[in-house]
Amino acid sequence: MAIITALNNYKKISKPVLNLIAAQFCLEGVNTAFFLLLNYFMVQEGFTDFEVAKVLSYRFLAVCLLAFPLGLYIKGRRLKPFFIIATLAVPFFSHLIIIAIEHHWVQVLNYAAMGWGVGFTCMQASALPYILLNGKKERHSEAFSLFYLAFSVTLCSIGITYFLVNQINPVFFNEKLALQVVSSVSILALFFIRKIPQQEQLSYKIPFRQTLEKYDWPVVLRAVTPTFIIAVGAGFTIPVINLFFLNVHGVPSKVFSIMGSMTFLLVALVMALMPLIRRNFGYKIAITLFQSLSILALFIMATTEYYQEWSFAVYIAIGAYVIRQPLMGAARPMTTELTMYYVGKRNQEIMGALNASIWSGSWFVSMQIFGILRQYEFRYVTIFLITVVLYIFGVGWYAYLIYSYRKRTGDTGKEKGRVRRAKVELEGRRAN
Repeated sequence: MAIITALNNYKKISKPVLNLIAAQFCLEGVNTAFFLLLNYFMVQEGFTDFEVAKVLSYRFLAVCLLAFPLGLYIKGRRLKPFFIIATLAVPFFSHLIIIAIEHHWVQVLNYAAMGWGVGFTCMQASALPYILLNGKKERHSEAFSLFYLAFSVTLCSIGITYFLVNQINPVFFNEKLALQVVSSVSILALFFIRKIPQQEQLSYKIPFRQTLEKYDWPVVLRAVTPTFIIAVGAGFTIPVINLFFLNVHGVPSKVFSIMGSMTFLLVALVMALMPLIRRNFGYKIAITLFQSLSILALFIMATTEYYQEWSFAVYIAIGAYVIRQPLMGAARPMTTELTMYYVGKRNQEIMGALNASIWSGSWFVSMQIFGILRQYEFRYVTIFLITVVLYIFGVGWYAYLIYSYRKRTGDTGKEKGRVRRAKVELEGRRAN
């Protein structure tokens, strides 16, 4: 019964927010298709794994450079125009990337990857502030979860579809065709963005010259620190996870696609229930416990390289990967909610921009370092264990934020706890 109630709560999300999330689903289709298949396509076209990492890094560099100034600029402005830019830029640059890879136009490929990153930045930096400003507060948990569900659901759908059609005709239904089809379909995002009302709830403007004094920078820096630590660690792992399975365990693209699909189906199911978990057990369980178990699974997956010649090593690696993704991915909507509430309304636009900037900026650095380490023939397990160490520090910092937020507001994330506190306060006022 509780699960049905939790799922019904998604129907109560406001229509403008739902249209934004629908557009996000269309754009995430490109992101997930490139996540699953782009590396394989580039390897088939003769690119080495460190060259692949270099191209990916340019996308993250673009987001890093643009997200922070964009976060300052959008304060007090309408956000719909930035959504329109995203829905036009992403399909265009996606096709340009495919063409550049096929013809080995390296310079064009680098610029196209940066343009692709700019398109995604316009969506990522603006979407979360829009949800906070124009969505119902009591449905923020559901809206954040649904927003992040886009990656998991589209990855699952694309992965299964690609596996099935590739089985029918692997020569015709190849990585290139799949990337082209998904890039073309992503233009449907514009249809949903056009349905968003012109009238928006805006925050108040902060002039650029007052940037230093009008934002609560110590609070913002404390909130973004765990995101930065975890993002740097993730940059060593997530963009190249398919290369790990290909080069260490010999897993081909169609197998990785179906494997990723099943994994992210679990991510989607767990993430859909995260608002219910958070309301009943609080942020400690929804964030700290889930992420800690994910770190353990990553450690198990990485260390399979030590005994890769054993026949069962690949199955342990796959099992650990399948467990890791739902645990770490499902916690992300709750970390977003926690940090947005932690910094307060005044700082939420800049917090959303910094989140996008930090993830992409740190991934740019991580991809560059990954490329260098692979050139010097560092093993995947060594690189992934760096991620494990960074994750431990990041999760520890989130635990500190939860403690600090609870101490300041009395909010543990538990719905029942807030209800009890509200009743106590009401009784106290009546007694007075």
